[in-house]
Amino acid sequence: MGELAGKVAVITGGGGVLCSAIAEGLAREGVLAVVLDLAEDKAQGALERVRKAGGDGLAIKANVLSRDDLQAALDKTLSTYGRVDFLINGAGGNHPRATTSPEVPFFELPEEALRFVFDLNFMGTLLACQVFGGAMAEREEGVILNVASMAAIRPLTRIPAYSAAKAAVINFTQWLAVHMAQEYSPRIRVVAIAPGFFLTEQNRFLLQDEQGELTPRGRQIIDHTPMGRFGTPADLVGAVRWLLSPAASFVTGVVIPIDGGFSAYSGV
Repeated sequence: MGELAGKVAVITGGGGVLCSAIAEGLAREGVLAVVLDLAEDKAQGALERVRKAGGDGLAIKANVLSRDDLQAALDKTLSTYGRVDFLINGAGGNHPRATTSPEVPFFELPEEALRFVFDLNFMGTLLACQVFGGAMAEREEGVILNVASMAAIRPLTRIPAYSAAKAAVINFTQWLAVHMAQEYSPRIRVVAIAPGFFLTEQNRFLLQDEQGELTPRGRQIIDHTPMGRFGTPADLVGAVRWLLSPAASFVTGVVIPIDGGFSAYSGV
């Protein structure tokens, strides 16, 4: 894995629980982490973790739905490091108002909440691929790693926009892998991971009650996860390292589940 040392990784949503752990894990391999987040304090917090791990990088406030923000982030990255080797599209998430409930049926989910979730997860990924992928196309080398979700493979109840958006991310990952290899360079790879169930601030309200006990939905998930637990952020790091490394040089257009066996279990 020493071959990753000195590489430059741009990580959108980098201030979040999962992507800040990925940034820290890559920093231990010598990767320079350019952390993008809508919240400047979260980006700075992730960069502090990177530095404590012995690495370095940049913290940039950026909205993944703004091409201007993304272009400014690319310009700053290129002026500092001269290139982009990896793009990790981690910006995303659900919204409580785009979630069905006994009080709010599917038919009454507000359009603006549905559009917010779909745009954040899908358009935020696509726009970042256009901006940073363009820099890779010029160098004819790089890896784009999209963060999908188990919800894309096994649509989950109550979260229609999130499941659909992440399914679009998977389809787009496959499309872009072919496009980049055929039109620009076979040394540009596009892959994705599909995390299973990880406790984050965005989904905690669905999986745990105010006392920290499992909700009925949380219990269902654990009962259908053969490993019998939620994932931890560190569980993502090994797969990400492999997918970015030369060890995966013939791997493109794939989606790797990191789910404790959830996708393999029929429930029987």
